[in-house]
Amino acid sequence: MAALLVFHSGGIVQLPMLAVLTPAVVLLLGLLFFIYRMLHYRRVLESMHAGMLDAQEGTLQPIDAGRLHDSYLRSLVGDYNLMMNALRRVFSTVEECQNRVLTERNRINAVLQSLPGALLSVDDDLSINAVNALAGDLFGLTENELVGRSLFDLLALNEADRNLLRDAFLYKQRIANQEILCDLRGSLVHLSLNLSFVVQTGTDMGAVIVLQDISDYKRLQENVYNQEKLVAMGELAAGVAHELNTPLGSILGYAQLLRDTVGEDPKVHEWTRVICDEARRCSRIIDDLLQYARGRDKCNGEVCDLNEVVRSVSETFISCRMRRYNIDVRLDLASEDMAVEGGCGPLEIVLANLLTNAVQALAGHSEALITIRTRAAEQGSMRLIVEDNGPGISREIRSRIFDPFFTTKDVGSGTGLGLAICHAMLTRRGGSIHHDSGFADGTRIVVELPQVLTELSVL
Repeated sequence: MAALLVFHSGGIVQLPMLAVLTPAVVLLLGLLFFIYRMLHYRRVLESMHAGMLDAQEGTLQPIDAGRLHDSYLRSLVGDYNLMMNALRRVFSTVEECQNRVLTERNRINAVLQSLPGALLSVDDDLSINAVNALAGDLFGLTENELVGRSLFDLLALNEADRNLLRDAFLYKQRIANQEILCDLRGSLVHLSLNLSFVVQTGTDMGAVIVLQDISDYKRLQENVYNQEKLVAMGELAAGVAHELNTPLGSILGYAQLLRDTVGEDPKVHEWTRVICDEARRCSRIIDDLLQYARGRDKCNGEVCDLNEVVRSVSETFISCRMRRYNIDVRLDLASEDMAVEGGCGPLEIVLANLLTNAVQALAGHSEALITIRTRAAEQGSMRLIVEDNGPGISREIRSRIFDPFFTTKDVGSGTGLGLAICHAMLTRRGGSIHHDSGFADGTRIVVELPQVLTELSVL
């Protein structure tokens, strides 16, 4: 007898062919077969759905649906697995590229941060879009405060430097190692400017600016230049010393002849004595300047009375300038012995310079007063103090008053060498000179000199 094979969840059942003839049985068998197909499709679709959920978490794995008799399911599962494998390769490539980009970005950022200058990346509209760490240190601002600011609002330049930078952006001209002067946090700073343009998307142009603080280099350059000037002055002093000493010798000789021929007039004798003494002092000062310019100090064991230097120099100034400018001079000298090491010539130069500066500072000042004091200081030193009740020295220039060729006087009124030479002379003989910033009633300059040791103790 013929039979019909029926598939169901329990396996394959053989039914007699006779039962197929029943319509109800045929309907039931068809329904069972449809349910089986739906369950099988559902199981495969559920596996694919689970794979898609895993893919959202980054897991791209093909599914194993087992042996499939349905050609459509086999094609669907094959396409799904092919897609997963392709996506996995694409994502692997993207991840590798992303890692390379991050590595390259970190490398470039490390290079930019290690630059010896402040870097500013500027858009075509002159707006800053990126900076490095040194830019924040230079301007005293954070990265967030710098990004988005206009370049010309950030750089406080003078008119010439501003025009230079504006023309460079207008005509797209590169700038290399251009020195500019910028006002940073209330002080003028010398900067080296480098500007380069880069092509961005479309026709827009961007620029990269590197700023380097060269203030220390400029100061060193000025010091070297000033040292060369001092050397040239020393050579000049060596050449004219003989020419100056010759007329001084003639003045001294004729003054002595005049004294011997005028008779017993006491006034003429006093005047000629002053002429002789001043001529000798000028000759000694010239010799001391010549020794200083040549860089050779004579170690002759000379001793100088500081009080006597003050009396001698101030008497000359009182007789000439002080009375002319109606300036009162007060001497407040120590009662004890004020002997200091070294000759008196350099000290006379120092005191004359200080008095000259004080007289010029008091020009046109009512009730002008200069006070000269001598005191014994601690640690075996003697102190010479010169005070005036003038306008004082402004805070901005106090640190520069001993720099060579720095002067606040009008052109032709001063060389800026007086205090610089005083500082060098005193330092060479073991002394010092400084401005007393705590003195509020004018200007006070303090000179400290090594005291002469009268007793030596041998340990």
